[in-house]
Amino acid sequence: MEDADSGLGIDAGGTQTRWALARPDGTVFASGHVAGASALQMASSAGRELLHATFAALARDVLARGRPASICAGLTGFGGDGAVLAGWLGELLGVAPGAISLRNDIEIAYLDSFEPGAGYLVYAGTGSIAAFIGTDGTFHRAGGHGVMLDDGGGGFWIAREAMRRIWRREDETPGAWRDSPMAQAVFDHVGGSDWSFSRQFIYTRERGEIGRLALAVAASADADPDALAILQAAGRELARLAAALAGRFGVRPVVLAGRAASLHPVIATSMRAALPHTLSLQQKDAQPHFAAARLAARLT
Repeated sequence: MEDADSGLGIDAGGTQTRWALARPDGTVFASGHVAGASALQMASSAGRELLHATFAALARDVLARGRPASICAGLTGFGGDGAVLAGWLGELLGVAPGAISLRNDIEIAYLDSFEPGAGYLVYAGTGSIAAFIGTDGTFHRAGGHGVMLDDGGGGFWIAREAMRRIWRREDETPGAWRDSPMAQAVFDHVGGSDWSFSRQFIYTRERGEIGRLALAVAASADADPDALAILQAAGRELARLAAALAGRFGVRPVVLAGRAASLHPVIATSMRAALPHTLSLQQKDAQPHFAAARLAARLT
């Protein structure tokens, strides 16, 4: 067992939940991932069971490497009421309640890229959001309203746009999917070309699973104009989020991060083209679970 004074960082998103252990000096010495998780799962008994099971799997993996003294966890969909979640983590990992900090996952991702007040983070995972933390610590956002309402440019949105285009074309010309690399890749992913496979996938899978369908869209973008157009549109959606914050708080640099943002280079290229020239853009391979671990280690 290593480093009993370590801090555990958790970054829980729809696609996967990543964790890391860091020493008080900030050195990360262990990391891993388990299934996706969201604070929104607390809304149903089935969701709570899945979330607890995910935390239990994470605890087993973490305790195989070290017993943390403190935890900083960022969860997608977190709205501030974390007593039950903190209780689960404390019980599973043997950490005192006072040493557990729960935050929105995007707050931690922002602090992985900027000091407060320094810039805007646009994060595209299963969903999408732009974030700005002011020098007074106030969290401001654009987007991030959920995949059912918007979250343009995120993985779920890309998957939904692909399905919509494919099935509209099938309405007009049945069998057109055979001439579409994107449709072939999507149907391979969902299990077949019959509508029943798409229906089953879209209406019964978790949002993170649906978001992973964006991988099939990106893989076909160089061969299919429809897939390329969807990814270009995703970049424009992400640019809109950055521009919204810049319009409210002024010109600052922009960082683009998240797994969906890195699906294909055309997403960042399209975003850059849609942004005002006054806004600089940098794409980053974010490691918010590392940032969370370092924040937790400071509490030890």
